[in-house]
Amino acid sequence: MIATLTDRYLDAAMRGVPEAQRGDLAAELRASIDDQIEARVEAGDTPAAAEHAVLTALGDPDRLAARYVDRPLQLIGPRHFLDWWRLLRLLWAMLVPLSALGVAIGQLLIGASPGAVIGNAVSVALSVAVHTAFWVTLAFAFIERSTPADATPTAWDPDSLPEQRQPSTTTRDLVASLVMLALFAGVVVWDATVGLVPGLDVSFLHPALTPWWLAGLFVVLAAEALVRILAHRAGRWTMRLAVANALVDLGFAGGVVWLASQGSLINPAFFTALVPSGGPAVSQVVGTIVVISVVVVSAWDVIDVLVKARRRTGE
Repeated sequence: MIATLTDRYLDAAMRGVPEAQRGDLAAELRASIDDQIEARVEAGDTPAAAEHAVLTALGDPDRLAARYVDRPLQLIGPRHFLDWWRLLRLLWAMLVPLSALGVAIGQLLIGASPGAVIGNAVSVALSVAVHTAFWVTLAFAFIERSTPADATPTAWDPDSLPEQRQPSTTTRDLVASLVMLALFAGVVVWDATVGLVPGLDVSFLHPALTPWWLAGLFVVLAAEALVRILAHRAGRWTMRLAVANALVDLGFAGGVVWLASQGSLINPAFFTALVPSGGPAVSQVVGTIVVISVVVVSAWDVIDVLVKARRRTGE
C-alpha cells in the first residue's frame, strides 16, 4: 500500500509526540485533515490539490507536534531569558578573572616566563567563559522544558515584591548554586587526575583521599544540590530543608576538620615541589586557612538558611 501525503505527514508529526498520546492525537489530526480536504474538494479542488493545500497550510509537522504537546522550540524562552543573562554575566564577572588570576599565580610559582603566564591565563579564562556559558545555558534549557506552560508568572504588581519570596529560592540562584557545585567537583577531579598546577604532576589534595573520600565528597555535593533543588521547588526554605542543609554542611565541615587533624587533607609534596625550602611550613599554613574557611562558610550557610526558614514559617 502506497502511503499518501497525509500518512507521511502524520508519521512525521507523531515522531515528536510521546507514545502514550500518539494514538489519540493522530486520530484527531487525521480527522481534521480529512474534513478540510473534503471541504476543498466540495469547493472544486481535486483531491490531490486539496490534500497538498491543507498540509501546506498546517506547516512543518515538527512545529505542529510541538504545539500539540506544548513543547517550546527555543533554547531559552522569554520566561527565563533575563534570569539566564543576568546570572551568566555575574558568573563571568566572578569566575573568569578569578580563574585567570589563579592560573597566573600558579605559573609564577613554578617560574614560568611572562609569555607563558599570560598565555595560560588567557587560555584558561576563555575556557572558563565558554564552559560557564554552556553549563548555565544547559541548566536553563532544562528548566525551560521542565516547567509547565501555565507556570508563566503573571504581570508584575506590588503584591509580588521580592520580600514575598526568599532570593535563595529563585531560578537564578538555584542555577548559580548548581554551577558552583559542578565547578568545585570538576576542580577536585582535575586535581586528582591531572594536578592543580599543569606540569607539576602533584595533586593539591592528599593522595590518601582517593577513591573513597572523594566518592564521599561527591555524595555530599549531590546531597547539597538535592536540598537546593527541593528548596527551589517548594518556593522557600522550610525548617525541614534548613535542617537537611545544616546536616550536609556540618558533615562536609566535620569531614574536612577530621582529615586535617589526621594530616590527610593537603598533600605536603605539592608545596615541597613549589617551595622546596619551606614546603612543610607552607603546607601547614595553607591547611589551616582551608579548614578555617570551610568552617566559617559552612557555619554562615547553616545560620543564613535557618534564619530564612524561621522568618518564612514564623517559628
